[in-house]
Amino acid sequence: MIQSLFSTLLGVIVPLAIPVVAGALLSRYKQLEIKPLLTLVLYYLTPAMIFDTLINAEVSGQDVYLTFSFSISNLLLLWAAANLIGKLLKLPSNDIAGLTLISAFTNSVNYGIPLILLAFGQLGLDKASVYVVLQMVIVNTIGVYFAARSHFTMKGAIKSVFSLPAIYAAIFAILLRSLGGELPSGIASGVSMIANAYSPIVLAILGIQMMNVKTVKLERSTRTTFWTGMGMRLLIAPLIALATLSILPIDGILHSVLLVLACMPVAVNAGILAEKFNASPKIVTKCILWTTLISFFLLPFIIVLVQ
Repeated sequence: MIQSLFSTLLGVIVPLAIPVVAGALLSRYKQLEIKPLLTLVLYYLTPAMIFDTLINAEVSGQDVYLTFSFSISNLLLLWAAANLIGKLLKLPSNDIAGLTLISAFTNSVNYGIPLILLAFGQLGLDKASVYVVLQMVIVNTIGVYFAARSHFTMKGAIKSVFSLPAIYAAIFAILLRSLGGELPSGIASGVSMIANAYSPIVLAILGIQMMNVKTVKLERSTRTTFWTGMGMRLLIAPLIALATLSILPIDGILHSVLLVLACMPVAVNAGILAEKFNASPKIVTKCILWTTLISFFLLPFIIVLVQ
């Protein structure tokens, strides 16, 4: 156990930590602008990565169905748990909205993809690809609803999803596979080359984002929500994911990959939604920072247990 844990730390966490630390140092000493990098990732790297993964992924219709079932079931259970605990603690509505974002949305794209690739190899990434695409859609639809029900419109949510080029890359890859077609070898090689640049760049961006998270001192009235959110993401969410996986007929590497992805730290996008819709953004951003830091020590244990 100890040897496996040490091996996972060296083989998975250390390689991930290097670009994260590099990004943090660039932000600290060179004041690196993050907005151009986010545009590069959103409109250039992510579509290529999604397309290259889906077009080559070894996933079956059963994998897609089970991943979809897990994603929706897990999301609903987390939403119910966050609302129930929030009401039991008599939290204000904006704190309950923030608690829901903390509980339900994980950093499965920027952090999860390179982690899964290092921990489980290409087959693990193939299995994760469907979950990642679903999460991108869910965050930009249901995530908006969780953050601000009073501001929510279905038209706006659908528009936000289809403003993402990665969605079109996913649709194109699925259509191409279903029709039995393939890209010319030169174009396919170019897309793969872009996709290979995804992991080191997004991990550096994660380091920059962590440096930019404002760790303001919370008022006494909001500390309860913060600690509840930390408990939800680090303890209750993994238990709910494990229970959901045990109910569904999911086993093998798909079981391992989905459990690890469900145990990731709070998504950076949750902070963006919280800021936009006033869903306790100070609490959410503080949870993003601390769950990410703790994950460097927690995730190796989970990976060793599921492997």
